[in-house]
Amino acid sequence: MNKIVVVGYGPAAHRFVETLARKGFAGAVTVIGEEPRPAYDRVALTSYLSGASAEDLTYPVPGGVVTRLGTRVTAVDRRARHVVTADGGVEPYDVLVLATGSAPFVPPVPGAGHAFVYRTIEDLDAIRAAAKDAAEGVVVGGGLLGLEAADALRGLGLRTHIVELSPWLMPRQVDEGGGAVLRSHIEGLGLSVHAGAGVEEVVADGGGRVTGLRTSGGTLIEAQVVVFSAGVRPRDELARACGLEVGERGGVVVDPGMRTSDPHVYAIGECALAGGTVYGLVGPCNTMAEVAADRITGGTAVFEGADLSTKLKLLGVEVAQFGAMSGALDVTYMDPVAGVYKKLFVSDDAGTLLGGICVGDAGPYSTLRPYVGKRLPASPSDLLFSGSGAALDLPDDAQVCSCNNVGAGEIRAAVADRGLRDVAAVKACTGAGTTCGSCVPMLKQLLEKSGVEVSRALCEHFTHSRAELFDIVRVRGVTTFSELIARHGQGRGCDICKPVVASILASLHNGHVLEGERAALQDTNDAFLANIQKNGTYSVVPRIPGGEITPDKLIVIGEVARDFGLYTKITGGQRIDLFGARVEQLPEIWRRLVDAGFESGHAYGKALRTVKSCVGSTWCRYGVQDSVGLAIALELRYRGLRSPHKLKSAVSGCARECAEARSKDFGVIATEQGWNLYVGGNGGFRPRHADLLATDLTTDELIRTIDRFLMFYIRTADRLQRTSAWLESLDGGLGRLREVIMEDSLGICADLDAQMEHHIATYADEWRATLDDPDKLARFVSFVNAPGVPDPSIVFSAERGQIRPVMAR
Repeated sequence: MNKIVVVGYGPAAHRFVETLARKGFAGAVTVIGEEPRPAYDRVALTSYLSGASAEDLTYPVPGGVVTRLGTRVTAVDRRARHVVTADGGVEPYDVLVLATGSAPFVPPVPGAGHAFVYRTIEDLDAIRAAAKDAAEGVVVGGGLLGLEAADALRGLGLRTHIVELSPWLMPRQVDEGGGAVLRSHIEGLGLSVHAGAGVEEVVADGGGRVTGLRTSGGTLIEAQVVVFSAGVRPRDELARACGLEVGERGGVVVDPGMRTSDPHVYAIGECALAGGTVYGLVGPCNTMAEVAADRITGGTAVFEGADLSTKLKLLGVEVAQFGAMSGALDVTYMDPVAGVYKKLFVSDDAGTLLGGICVGDAGPYSTLRPYVGKRLPASPSDLLFSGSGAALDLPDDAQVCSCNNVGAGEIRAAVADRGLRDVAAVKACTGAGTTCGSCVPMLKQLLEKSGVEVSRALCEHFTHSRAELFDIVRVRGVTTFSELIARHGQGRGCDICKPVVASILASLHNGHVLEGERAALQDTNDAFLANIQKNGTYSVVPRIPGGEITPDKLIVIGEVARDFGLYTKITGGQRIDLFGARVEQLPEIWRRLVDAGFESGHAYGKALRTVKSCVGSTWCRYGVQDSVGLAIALELRYRGLRSPHKLKSAVSGCARECAEARSKDFGVIATEQGWNLYVGGNGGFRPRHADLLATDLTTDELIRTIDRFLMFYIRTADRLQRTSAWLESLDGGLGRLREVIMEDSLGICADLDAQMEHHIATYADEWRATLDDPDKLARFVSFVNAPGVPDPSIVFSAERGQIRPVMAR
């Protein structure tokens, strides 16, 4: 077998070629896709309308795979073993894999050609363009994809209607009771639900512009955008045309090894009919892809069906379904005030779990789903309302991650054999939790049950975590390290706990970091209010908010650099860095900078570094908001804010994103309606794009949300934990963060607001305060016993007209 050709380049095709690469397949692999880009994450497609780029969603193409994008396959010649493309090309194969996916179902009603579907990035581009001139939209379909589309229209600012043929929403995932609770949630958001209604006509004017949708009951819903999201049909036309066996209702018939009626042709994903079922969820499609790759490379894997359990959050509502939706007995809980509905289906002796439904609170899902078909360790009612402990005794064959088909036994074995110590390591090793993430709470429980105990102790001197110490200092009013270690620790402290406590004290009390006892707590950089470099000199970084600077200030920086012989560089964060200052020169340099109106840029501290900006609407023809003005306001607001790790930010004046806001701890992108806020991004060793937290905020709403985000992070993050790692480790992730700082689920927002106001009110520039204090200035010497003598080991040479350090060999 020398050559594999894959027709279709969606997520299933990507998993297939990825698995081939992992297995070391040495033959040629060609993937032919109709879309103009490689496979991308369709589960996250809605995020494309709220700020994510196509590149953010796109999967990397495995090395060695040849792709032909924007190319449609029109025929398969099984006898000659080649496929024919629309441009007349011929691609030979030894093995053909059909991964053609599915197509949206559009009912044959008048005017349907004027409506949109919700399937590809191009579909979303068209919907976004149409929404600019629209006020109301209709989504036909109240299932999972329909509610995703409705959320997208709402996010585009349209008054949104949902039309569903069944008597309630999401009929494949919830029963009538759950549907009623779900409807109540959605209507509470301002959407209109028309359940039990079919579609009679998409109404358009003479120019083809949509004006409404008429339901089967005769109701006319005024709308300028209509989206059909009423299910999909497998794309099996190539298989039919070349004589492969297909099902009565569609789908390419495959055996348990994913082989079709032709032994040289396989089918995977949504186009395949496996065991009489066409699967439309990512988990089963991934499993099919892995089985096919295994068989083609000589393995014996089989596809034995799949878990169709679902846990998701639609329009802010948690919905989960697992196992069967009926049983001999059921246990139901409903709280219409809180909007919570839970139901378990069990055997006639109440000992075996058959399935369950959760709406409004999907907490029991992670614990109970692996028990489907198994004996329950406790009564159904106990599990429904507490449930967390039961998951600790999962049998090895219980599936924990349905997206990637990972069982409890596989996870336990990985933990034991490879010494895994945290969830991140389990995810990297087994793949569990890397797709939808709903099983992550279970991974934590399995780690604990396997005997893994990750100590929360900050160091040997404190048994508390950083977050716990923060609360102790805050609640008990501790103001010194000595008091804290005497009451809540032991010993004298170390290089780990001292800087952490110094940062906590600075975050809460905002005193000078070199004041009294605090001076002895600082690490090298904070001790001299400058970044130490490789040759023992220091860098000087004045704050330049938003990158905006006057000519006079530029001249001062140039004169200082010239007079002190410093190396000068423009940084990536729109600042000017001056390198090569000896420690005894720092006060002289800063006195001139402070007199010219500069203040510390805090490049040395675990604090806000910069808020980068483009030129925004003031100068740029694409800008829609004043990004420079906002960047300056944010940088001045949060300057000096001490945190567990450094903080970087940026503000872009339009969606072209010239300030690279999504690579920052918090980034802001302008929209025509206001500002989109992204959090948890960073560059560096492990780059991460920030997640979209909120859209179209007013400036006041934006600032309030950032205030709370920063203060909640400062309160709860671990030592030296970036916002990206903190957000990934936060139970509930972005949704939980949104609940805490935007919905005030913990009732702490007033405290967070007050903390930020205290910081702003008490901020003082550290270098100005240092220059006014002889005791602080006394520490800036190379040799304590010879204050005026420079360090003779510091030597420079010249390169490109500037100094560079000469290191001893």
